Amino acid sequence: MKQELEQLLLASLTRLAGGVLPQLPAADAVVVERTRDAQHGDFASNVALRLAKSARKNPRELAAAIVAALPQDPLLARAEVAGAGFINFHLAPAAYARELAAIHERGAAYGESQLGAGERVLVEFVSANPTGPLHVGHGRQAAYGATLANVLAAAGFAVEREYYINDAGRQMDILAVSAWVRYLELAGESLPFPENGYRGDYVRALAQELRGSFGDALRRPAAAVLAGLPADAPAGDKEAYIDALMARARELIGAQDFQRVLQLALSRMLADIRGDLAEFGVRFDRWTSEREFAESGAIDHALAVLEQAGHLYREGGALWFRATAFGDEKDRVVVRENGQRTYFASDIAYHLAKRERGFARLIDVLGADHHGYVARVRAGLSAMGQPGECLEAPLIQFVSLYRGAEKIPMGKREAQFVTLRQLRTEVGNDACRFFYLMRSHDQPLDFDLELAKSRSNENPVYYIQYAHARVASVMKQLAARGLSFDRTTGLAAAVGLDSAHEQAVLHALTRYPEMLEQAAVNRAPHALAHYLRELANVFHTYYNAEQFIVEDPRLRNARLALVLAVAQVLRNGLTLLGVSAPESM
Repeated sequence: MKQELEQLLLASLTRLAGGVLPQLPAADAVVVERTRDAQHGDFASNVALRLAKSARKNPRELAAAIVAALPQDPLLARAEVAGAGFINFHLAPAAYARELAAIHERGAAYGESQLGAGERVLVEFVSANPTGPLHVGHGRQAAYGATLANVLAAAGFAVEREYYINDAGRQMDILAVSAWVRYLELAGESLPFPENGYRGDYVRALAQELRGSFGDALRRPAAAVLAGLPADAPAGDKEAYIDALMARARELIGAQDFQRVLQLALSRMLADIRGDLAEFGVRFDRWTSEREFAESGAIDHALAVLEQAGHLYREGGALWFRATAFGDEKDRVVVRENGQRTYFASDIAYHLAKRERGFARLIDVLGADHHGYVARVRAGLSAMGQPGECLEAPLIQFVSLYRGAEKIPMGKREAQFVTLRQLRTEVGNDACRFFYLMRSHDQPLDFDLELAKSRSNENPVYYIQYAHARVASVMKQLAARGLSFDRTTGLAAAVGLDSAHEQAVLHALTRYPEMLEQAAVNRAPHALAHYLRELANVFHTYYNAEQFIVEDPRLRNARLALVLAVAQVLRNGLTLLGVSAPESM
């Protein structure tokens, strides 16, 4: 309805262009919005206020001319000038009845649009280091990324979902040496656990697997392991200690066996992550290994592109990218003095590869600590001949988990964290998916475990699902009375649904397509969660105020058509959120 009104308004302005108006404004400048007060109509536009200066007209006079030039349309009951020059639109009752019919006809596709016009979008999300199980912070990234991808797809974008496996570099080495130290403990050696090691129980499980796979083959005396190592924290430097310990491990068991330890740890952690996300209803079209990517020659290709464009220089034995020429705060090293390519070089090469795979827009869902990342990578893309603005990076703020008034501490290295799997087991997938999206991604989230588990109207996911189940219950009651729903009659009679409660439900229902497009444009899936709660609220109010299964068959079928549409829209929205729509509670 919003788009149709905007087209009517544009048609009016077209009639006025060259006369009342010096020229026709751009189509995207012609906007109508929902009114907050029904007394001001259903929609309103301030287009006359915005065009008055260029037209050299009084805004109210211009608004009156625009209203007079509006084409006749059955959608519109009337349009009127208000205030300083606003145009208020009052829809005909048939407009809402027609939209109700569209919900029934389109079903699961209602709300979908071609806003994205098939533009290819790659959404990369989670991409956690496979050094341990996913924790509740990763869960928020998963819920956001998965839902954003669903919303974008519903808005007509061609979306693919990708997980970048950070399986190269120092953190994987630290996981490997942590597992090896625990293995030595199981083998009977007594040695201190490194302060900078991974301490979770999952590391002990890895050690058990190493013991089962290798027996005593990787066992070395504790004295040989510790001889000559620098002091660990708190007396010494924990970074220097863990680096020395990793070097010692390679020396004692050999680089090949150290790599076998690392590979076992990686495969087990990655399998755990894959399984956890699958159980959470989060799927990916592609999993990209950082290590395999580096071995593919893609980084050398990206550096060659930069070299050919003249954006690299040598200084102090290192190879630098002139990032400041492209808006970054400082130049960046891409190859160190020792010949090792940097993470930055890998990152910009990876994003070039995404573009070369044909994606017009790249969306990286990142943790809040990546705030400096976007400018760097955009600079790299621009230098390689790509539009820097093609990269977006929504930053997901931190999650604080509460049990009652107690805040639960979280720290991955120290093993003080609640895993996503533990959270899902306690409160269920539905509550997890919904609660993660109750606030905008750019705001910190306090996750209330007790509320998420409660079966009350204060629990928003329960409240919404209960609305869906109530509609199912009404249809069961209908069948129990020997009656059936006549959709043709119901939709024909829907034009007479004029009570305040029915109008509130109709207005809420018809907002769904607009809301979905805005959620896609603003990368704001939380808007969908809020909308569903509002729709459930107007439905519950209607349910408590009116009887649906009444004697009059026209009224009965009209009301059933309305509540079945509520169930359909709730189901559509919950599906995008990854939340179930139960028939009973």
